[in-house]
Amino acid sequence: MANRLKVVRTVASLRRALEPYRRRRDHIALVPTMGALHRGHMALVQEAQRRARHVVVSIFVNPTQFAPHEDFDSYPRRFATDIKALREAKIHLVWAPSVEAMYPDGFATRIAPEGPAKAGLEDEFRPHFFGGVAMVVAKLFTQVSPDLAFFGQKDYQQLRVVTQMAKDLDLPVKIIGVPTVREPDGLALSSRNAYLSAAERTVAPMLYRVLKGCATRIKNGEIVDRVLNVARIEIDVAGFMLDYLEARHALTLAPISSPKDGPVRLLVAAKLGKTRLIDNIAV
Repeated sequence: MANRLKVVRTVASLRRALEPYRRRRDHIALVPTMGALHRGHMALVQEAQRRARHVVVSIFVNPTQFAPHEDFDSYPRRFATDIKALREAKIHLVWAPSVEAMYPDGFATRIAPEGPAKAGLEDEFRPHFFGGVAMVVAKLFTQVSPDLAFFGQKDYQQLRVVTQMAKDLDLPVKIIGVPTVREPDGLALSSRNAYLSAAERTVAPMLYRVLKGCATRIKNGEIVDRVLNVARIEIDVAGFMLDYLEARHALTLAPISSPKDGPVRLLVAAKLGKTRLIDNIAV
């Protein structure tokens, strides 16, 4: 079983590989990734394996979600290592298209998500991002036609955008959010953590500690705005360049001023040196 992994690079090859599963009406799960796999990705894979008979892992660094000044060219790419990890995990099918296969000459369609994609969080700092994510995920869903698709809760706004898109477009796929996987000191696992210097790596877990402290104080009845304002100062003093620290409705991502406004999610994004970190937790 360990050596049966197959890498497919064209839509026609992908559909041929999936056809036997469809004939048997087996459940198919999709785990979309951009490669540089870590324990967070493997947690998605394990949950997918638990819930579906067949799991497709996609590896595609999507250029449409990177702005010209962002790190598309330097984004970590470790394909051989990724394939080794997926083979050891007993994954049998990897969908790894080229940019040309995903966006061939003449490609002219775009998706413009709103709702959670226009919440004033990541979209405020990366206005191109969710259009690119929505486009590539919609294509992946069309190509694979999975019954289930697994996304990490670390990219929480992305999870809400994808969930809304699938609902709005009547796509027959169930979106499942998998809890964030963390280092022992609390830092959320991310491929971009590799960019942190040794000194920055010791500071980075503070974001999670601040989130936990905010959640505790809000649960204890302190005023949300006051809690967040104090925390923003803490983050700034620690050496981060804060993009946002917000309390939002966990489903709509609309601003909230009290826990009574609905289930609450705290979300943060900040730069530490040249590395941009994001995190979130439930209250």
